Amino acid sequence: MTVGRTARTGETCPESGVWKVVGAHSTTAPIAKGNRMPPYGGNAVTWQLIQLA
Repeated sequence: MTVGRTARTGETCPESGVWKVVGAHSTTAPIAKGNRMPPYGGNAVTWQLIQLA
């Protein structure tokens, strides 16, 4: 997997690392491979991998 990859809320996380919400109100979260990508602010969002674990 590569940094820059994206995944949507509800998808299975493809790679352990630090993920960031794409958009104006972004946040970061450590998410482990195999976990479900979470919502942010109660909304489905796109997450982008910014750092491998």
